[in-house]
Amino acid sequence: MTDTRRCPHPRVIVTRELTDTVMERLEALFDTQNNRGDVKMTRDQLAAAMASCDVLVPTVTDDIDADLIGNAGHRLKLIANYGAGVNHIDLKAARARGIIVTNTPGVLTEDTADMTMALILSVPRRLAEGEKLVRSGTWKGWSPGGMLGHRIGGKALGIVGMGRIGQAVARRARAFGLSIHYHNRHRLPKVLEAELGAEWHPHLDALLARVDIVTIHTPLNADSRDLIDRDRIALMRPHVFLINASRGGIVDEEALVEALEAGRLAGAGLDVWEHEPRIDPRLLALPNVVMTPHMGSATFEGRIATGEKVIQNIRMWADGHRPPDQVLEGWA
Repeated sequence: MTDTRRCPHPRVIVTRELTDTVMERLEALFDTQNNRGDVKMTRDQLAAAMASCDVLVPTVTDDIDADLIGNAGHRLKLIANYGAGVNHIDLKAARARGIIVTNTPGVLTEDTADMTMALILSVPRRLAEGEKLVRSGTWKGWSPGGMLGHRIGGKALGIVGMGRIGQAVARRARAFGLSIHYHNRHRLPKVLEAELGAEWHPHLDALLARVDIVTIHTPLNADSRDLIDRDRIALMRPHVFLINASRGGIVDEEALVEALEAGRLAGAGLDVWEHEPRIDPRLLALPNVVMTPHMGSATFEGRIATGEKVIQNIRMWADGHRPPDQVLEGWA
């Protein structure tokens, strides 16, 4: 059972610098300590914070593991995550300590789908290569064979994970003339499939062998880590482009690099990395990889909306109610 007693003036510690609007709201509503330096907390600093607060507001860069949770102070009753993904928080350990974990679902759907669509366009059309060519000063002008890429209209898009973001990507992609194929643990209702023009593939391997572009929109957990491994990359045809704006750990990065270097994949668009912020230098050297610095959700509007979700969860908990975005057992 989680503790739902009221805590009218909670002590809140925020691990990273958020937008000014959100930080000011947090300070006005609660006894809040904001991290205004935007420097990631060390493990010792996290431990000290968790020993002295009622509510911790971490982000994806904070590894809240079982040891930290097990040694947290008795006051800590809520981890109000700033973001939708909670793979960096040991949910089992939190449940064992009676600590509620919340997240911020839904607010970044459109932003992430926009970024995904930008990568889907950028990689086949070689936009990053073209931009670098112009900046280099070596461009000789238009020519019939210059910077040839591939059109995306008429291609088959495979969406791995058809939740909110996957569906938003499908709507965008359909407008560009892509046919929509998806793999999900559970099939969508037929009326929604008809609306999206989407075909369900119950087996991921069959999907990967069928489509021209693969985009990933599943959360990172024990089941999805290295979901796109060496064997599954081998199922994709050499003209396929792989897009990942979800979590880096879902793709075996070593296997991806090998396939790209060997020409067994046509290219990749990556907004996330297996060992962020470190990026494999071999990826940096590949011209057919478009790379962005985990900015899929990086809009002013999205960051403010995420903060408002965090505040709503804290206020509901502080008033003795179940937070609207409590992460329950079996989250995926």
